[in-house]
Amino acid sequence: TIWAIANKLRGKVDGWDFKAYVLGTIFYRYISENLTSYINKMQEDAGEDGFDYATFPDEAAAEAKEQLVAEKGFFILPSQLFCNVAAKAEKDENLNETLAKTFRAIEASAVGTDAEYKMRGLFSDFIVDNSKLGITVADRNKVFADVIIAVRDMKLSQDFQNNKNDTFGDTYEFLMSMYAANAGKSGGEFFTPQEVSEILVRLATYDNDKIDSVYDPACGSGSLLMKFQKIIGKKNPNLKYYGQEINPTTYNLCRINMFLHNVNYNNFNIALGDTLLNPAHRGMEFDAIVSNPPYSLKWVGKDSPILINDERYAPAGVLAPKSAADLAFTMHMLSHLKESGICAIVEFPGVLFRGGAEMQIREYLIQNNYVDTVIQLPANLFFGVGIATCIIVLKRGKKKDGNVLFINASNEYV
Repeated sequence: TIWAIANKLRGKVDGWDFKAYVLGTIFYRYISENLTSYINKMQEDAGEDGFDYATFPDEAAAEAKEQLVAEKGFFILPSQLFCNVAAKAEKDENLNETLAKTFRAIEASAVGTDAEYKMRGLFSDFIVDNSKLGITVADRNKVFADVIIAVRDMKLSQDFQNNKNDTFGDTYEFLMSMYAANAGKSGGEFFTPQEVSEILVRLATYDNDKIDSVYDPACGSGSLLMKFQKIIGKKNPNLKYYGQEINPTTYNLCRINMFLHNVNYNNFNIALGDTLLNPAHRGMEFDAIVSNPPYSLKWVGKDSPILINDERYAPAGVLAPKSAADLAFTMHMLSHLKESGICAIVEFPGVLFRGGAEMQIREYLIQNNYVDTVIQLPANLFFGVGIATCIIVLKRGKKKDGNVLFINASNEYV
């Protein structure tokens, strides 16, 4: 149903571009309902039966803004809640302005607080004057109204307090996977299929029930981090999620993903930037690291005079080649791994056998007993990537027997 709606509304706009409107609207509905549920529950606990924030006057609501931003990370006036905007959407001749003003207000509500950079730019891809959606304002508003009505009618409500159902998060991930599949490599490079995510998370959490922090240095839209939330997040509500992403659009999608999975803004730290050159979490160590970094990415490598002295790369005595940064990501992750931690990385198979600098980095990893397991995966697992990839599992505190487990799982799939 959801995909049919997305296809019907898509029209002339490319699916990967159009996702910003569908996902942005789902996010807008989610934070509106989440905040409303939170406030209604507070009022009910205070003895005020039948209270409904959606019908509360804006002026009175504004008095609680500071408290709500401190607790939830954002604030929305009752008149700007999704349900109230949706109720007038089809007749609102200035719907584009209504949405732009609302989104600006939501982001601005966090300015000057701890939540500011968690909220900043979350609606930046929801461009209200995009001519691809229609030549006239009326044409574009018709598209916006259609999207809003479609999202309003989706059965997405959930029990926010107990978080038994995760329909918002599941819907988001379903749409991301469908858009990625239809966009081919352009979309798929930002998305790790759920089955692969689950394998990585189960490897990184194996025999390790004391996980308080998880990290992905190439987090994309956050599907790997959210798999942690599903598998161990319910048992550990204070689990901290860290990540970095170089693509601004995907960075926004990742932060939205955090909110849609009911992760409080205090419990995630997603940064925008180049992990290899400007790491945002330098000096930190994590209990679990999972990643599907870009394959054979070109980088500055030895052309930079300072990287060979970087504490992340220096131990191997050589930098990953300029034509393939795969093992630069690997060394980066190893440097951020706790002694008791486990790191599971999807790698391009070339890192296992290419010579030169990569061979020297491999020798360093083996001689220091950091490589625990190498798993050969089936081919065609990833969007736009036909080649069979592998998983490398790293441990800093590995038993000193010097063995590496090799598993050929290339035919172990359904």
